[in-house]
Amino acid sequence: MHPGTLRWARTALARARIVAADPQVRAQNLRHGGTWFVGVDALNSGAWGVVDGCPLEGAFLRDLAPVKTWCRAQLSIVYPGYPGRDPGDDDAAYRYRLLRAAAHVDGLLAVGPERRRFPLERHAFILGLPLTEVRQSPTLCWPGSHWIIGEALRAAIGSGTAADTDVTEAYTTARGKVMATIRPVPLIAPPGGAFLLHRFLLHGTAPWEDDTVDAPDGRMVAFFRPEVANDAQWLLPDWTKRRRR
Repeated sequence: MHPGTLRWARTALARARIVAADPQVRAQNLRHGGTWFVGVDALNSGAWGVVDGCPLEGAFLRDLAPVKTWCRAQLSIVYPGYPGRDPGDDDAAYRYRLLRAAAHVDGLLAVGPERRRFPLERHAFILGLPLTEVRQSPTLCWPGSHWIIGEALRAAIGSGTAADTDVTEAYTTARGKVMATIRPVPLIAPPGGAFLLHRFLLHGTAPWEDDTVDAPDGRMVAFFRPEVANDAQWLLPDWTKRRRR
């Protein structure tokens, strides 16, 4: 635990509580029967993660891959009962959340009525910063899955443009291989801790198992996903080229 990261987490939690209590913001962000606040760009953070004048600090900053621009943080909040269901939720989608933790790779967006997957967001990395002590419904990851997913994406895109390449089959096949060969592990850290994920790492959210846990704020995590400048950077297997020392 880094004291600067803990100081940032406490500042961000105070801001997050204000954001999450806004009725209009809640209505726009609650999903899955009110058990998940999606919160994309909801935490008003500035350059390099500054929140209300508090800079983001931590040892992880040494290993962040180069980014095109920094980004606002997603404020992801999971509440007791996750995953619930929304009206119109189909059984397959619900089962995938419940049994497979809605496992996914960020940035491969579903497009059109057939929901074909295209790499429309080229993230440099995924940085997760817990804001509450809640251990329920943790982020899950499939260790080493980034090698399998990355190889599949590089083969599918080849010399083409990432955003114009339909990677649906390549991604689906690679994801299936990951799930058949790798056991997921939970990422549990207190405020002041952090987890840094490769951009191609398969990850998701485990169900909330104990509804007796007192968690009025839910499990809050701030996620940063800044983008890289070009396809070549995004497709690199190496992602730890140091930006700061």
